[in-house]
Amino acid sequence: MGINNIPPKHCTYSCVYCQVGRTTNMEIERRKFYPAKEILASVREKVELSEKSGEPIDYLTFVPDGEPTLDIDLGEEIEGLKGLGIKIAVITNSSLLSHEDVRQDLSRADLVSLKVDSVEEPIWKRVNRPHGALDHSSILKGMTEFAQDYKGKLLTETMLVRDLNDDDGGLRKTADFIAELDPDCAYLSIPTRPPAEHWAHAPSEATINRAYQIMKKELDHVEYLVGYEGNAFASTGDAKEDLLSITAVHPMRREALTEFLAKARADWSTVDLLLKQDQLAEVEHEGSKFYVRRFRIERG
Repeated sequence: MGINNIPPKHCTYSCVYCQVGRTTNMEIERRKFYPAKEILASVREKVELSEKSGEPIDYLTFVPDGEPTLDIDLGEEIEGLKGLGIKIAVITNSSLLSHEDVRQDLSRADLVSLKVDSVEEPIWKRVNRPHGALDHSSILKGMTEFAQDYKGKLLTETMLVRDLNDDDGGLRKTADFIAELDPDCAYLSIPTRPPAEHWAHAPSEATINRAYQIMKKELDHVEYLVGYEGNAFASTGDAKEDLLSITAVHPMRREALTEFLAKARADWSTVDLLLKQDQLAEVEHEGSKFYVRRFRIERG
């Protein structure tokens, strides 16, 4: 269940790929936006309605139309929701992690996702278009300090934008930094909805696969986060659907795919059909063939 604790577009960044559009209220000072009591009451009401309808809630997630850590009451709100017995998550762009009070507030959550689009300052400025007073090195240092002390589930998310932050050299630097954070999972994302800037496109499937392979050399757990709603790891008994679900999360090497088909009592004709239907892409990396789900990108 999402919690929108920030009005639209109060943010520290104006990312070129943002699906909410360009930032209209660029700010970096934490302050009150909505009364904490109102947020808590609203969430409790929604939780009660979900329970009555039999809808389970895995996380109460602070994922607003701006940067959630701008809310100076974030820590109070997290503490106030713990009585509901549901895990709490915060999705942040990491921009204010240089501040100790922000790190303390986030430490109260059960899950925190940190944005790491680039560790190179010029690329960071081109992709995230930060508030002029933000210091990139301080942000990276803040992320490192937070990761060292955090006891909950830590995730990272890297949004890949064609020709901006998808080159091999930059990806290796980003992978090295994320490896220092040692997250439970590092996600690779692409723009799947109309972005703030019409020219902010997703890289090709081949580039996305290459990015995955670079990340995988440094990190144990890497996955795609591309907006596909499939059930990635549950077996449906349908080889075609299972294959699309798996390849939407990570690429499959040809050898692994062959083994998968044998276990599913299917043959290569399933792959040929998906390739013909443009639902699957065959790409090469370092002499090996990989299979990746085709990404349908929404254009504005």
